[in-house]
Amino acid sequence: MDMRETIVSAGKKLISEGFTVETWGNISARDESGLVYITPSGMDYEICTPEDIVVMTIDRDIVSGTRRPSIETELHLSVYRARPEVRAIVHTHPIYSTVFSCMGESIPLIIDEAAQSLGDEVKTAAYALPGTVELAENCVKALGEKAYACLLQSHGAVCVGSCMKDAFKVAKVLETTAEIYFRIRSIGGKYIPLSEENIAAMQEFVLKKYGQPK
Repeated sequence: MDMRETIVSAGKKLISEGFTVETWGNISARDESGLVYITPSGMDYEICTPEDIVVMTIDRDIVSGTRRPSIETELHLSVYRARPEVRAIVHTHPIYSTVFSCMGESIPLIIDEAAQSLGDEVKTAAYALPGTVELAENCVKALGEKAYACLLQSHGAVCVGSCMKDAFKVAKVLETTAEIYFRIRSIGGKYIPLSEENIAAMQEFVLKKYGQPK
């Protein structure tokens, strides 16, 4: 599938799976040559076409596309610069994750799926206005070197992966974990932390033992 088509399909998925509403959120992918493909600013995901996708270099030089790119372009490019292994980014506005972002809290790795998929505790980036360099820098800092997701204070979540499928998996696991954490706290409960040793073991398991050999 052409990378532009991948972005268009991902936009529809963003809406259909409840990760955002209206035109909120944004999506990008980086190809093997280093070019970045990103959603246009403020366009309805349901009517967006491959021709609407903006293609640019990591330095923001436009290669193709006539639309204005996402307001969060600098955030996407900054993450790609900081994390060479990342090939797809999904910025979502999910309910439960955003609850914790509004409180400026982190979401711990409280379930096996989170330990396996999220890489590290999901931290909340300090608040900055949308579309600013400051927000991009805060996002990169919150992701660090290991995490595949972070929260943007009072804004939403940023989920990354080695491909679009992986980035969406991170988004799903993050929101599921956030909902479980929310429910635990809503009944006045406390979660039992997973040990660092068990988290490391599960990450190793997913990396080397889970699924079928390629």
